[in-house]
Amino acid sequence: MVARLDHLLVPSRDREASAERLAGILGVPWARSGAAGPFSPVYVNDELTLDFDQWTEAIPTLHFCFRVGEAEFDAILERLRAADIRIRSGPHGPVDDRVGSHLGGRIAYWDEPDGHVWEILTVSYERRAG
Repeated sequence: MVARLDHLLVPSRDREASAERLAGILGVPWARSGAAGPFSPVYVNDELTLDFDQWTEAIPTLHFCFRVGEAEFDAILERLRAADIRIRSGPHGPVDDRVGSHLGGRIAYWDEPDGHVWEILTVSYERRAG
């Protein structure tokens, strides 16, 4: 059997609000509580769940990247703009409200209230044959 990532814990100040926000942006389902533990799961796809956990201590900045198709990229970008969430074309630096281009695809980043950096891209630079 090939190893597949099943779920990740995402620390947050308000697990339900954070889960609902990301699920709305990605256009995927979520739940206030899951089957295991005190988490609010976001069902990214049939193989990956992000379990938002309530934290009171310092939250480390984490980076999450979602590879999506062109139509999904446009839909997510539309939802980000409708929610007044500003984007940037690079992983660091100022918010420039621009979509980046990388390896023939598109890429965008945004920050969440808990400090996490979220990314969408249409071409994976990690999976390029070289």
